[in-house]
Amino acid sequence: MNLDRNSIARHFGRAAASYDQHAALQREVCERLIGRLDGLKFQPATILDLGCGTGFGAQALTQRFPEARVIAMDLALPMLKQAQRRRGWWNGLWRKGFEPVAGDAAALPLVDESIDLVFSSLMLQWIDEPADVLASLRRVLRPGGLLLLSSFGLDTLTELRQAWATVDEAEHVSRFTDVQRMGSALTRAGFAEPVLDTDWITTTYSQPRHLLSELKGIGATNARRDRAHGLTPPARLKAMLKAYERFQQNDGRYPASWEILYASAWAPDRGQPVRQGGGEQVSIGLDQIGRIQR
Repeated sequence: MNLDRNSIARHFGRAAASYDQHAALQREVCERLIGRLDGLKFQPATILDLGCGTGFGAQALTQRFPEARVIAMDLALPMLKQAQRRRGWWNGLWRKGFEPVAGDAAALPLVDESIDLVFSSLMLQWIDEPADVLASLRRVLRPGGLLLLSSFGLDTLTELRQAWATVDEAEHVSRFTDVQRMGSALTRAGFAEPVLDTDWITTTYSQPRHLLSELKGIGATNARRDRAHGLTPPARLKAMLKAYERFQQNDGRYPASWEILYASAWAPDRGQPVRQGGGEQVSIGLDQIGRIQR
């Protein structure tokens, strides 16, 4: 995807103060991801929330596992400062909270086999080489540790992508992954028992422009290195918004579609290989990947 990591950090840093008021979708996905822990007889001692944002997930994990050490890691320092406001407080009481840590998923500052649960909600789509990051997560997980993540799928923001396509040929919306590629990346990294499922969520807006405001408010702007720099010409933006009007629903509102991929996998016993790009493939085929279609 050729993403600019410095640009991503700047965009999310600038959006930190406004993030929570625009992040209803992100909170919903985070809650659904946490819900995948239901029914598991699993009590992690050390948890990593990777790409923690303003700390919504880290706070929820701290509440769910009060005896665990929860590390909340993010690339954008302003996000971590916002997360500090959630740290340790719930039900009006101060309790042991999560630990905010600055770090890049592409270069994890963690020792081998130090984490029992890696939780990452809607972060992986901002990584150029997800397979390398998954290999790093495999490295830091203890044997028997759990990886739980969500990411945007190919059909995310399809209406916005189609509207822009009527105006020019530039890439205005990031290209996201699909179930097959995610499953392949997990198996290459050496994870065991990968399970993937997909949800579709639709958000609606009174005007298409409000979707753009929401994306800007959470920092989810185009971070490709080959993106056009500078402001979009007003006439081009107006033409795109006009093209978006063809998606208007019967109730007068405008939809935005989000395909959400969820994945879970386990770190195998010691002695199994950790893959770091280009190495020998693990022996789990794609036909062995569990998938639940919703």
